[in-house]
Amino acid sequence: MSRINFVLLLAVLGSGILMVRSAYDARRLFTEIDRAQAEARRLDADLQRLQAERQAQATNLRVEKVARERLNMRAISPAISQQASLHMDGSASGVAR
Repeated sequence: MSRINFVLLLAVLGSGILMVRSAYDARRLFTEIDRAQAEARRLDADLQRLQAERQAQATNLRVEKVARERLNMRAISPAISQQASLHMDGSASGVAR
């Protein structure tokens, strides 16, 4: 009988160790999920901030300002425009105005 009791004691100890290990793994996985969700929230906030910045960068006034200052572009006027016309023979000519 003592042999059966010893085997049962080992089985109880083994199952207890496995239960503790399982609880530890569950806590570790829960912590990883919580971290991943926090990271997802942070990335979502960054995405919204970047989209707002992109919207602000793409306004017409800002594009015109950058075109004027950095690219030295100016607004079109009839005094500086050219008109191109296509002749029936396929040749193109530009007429400056």
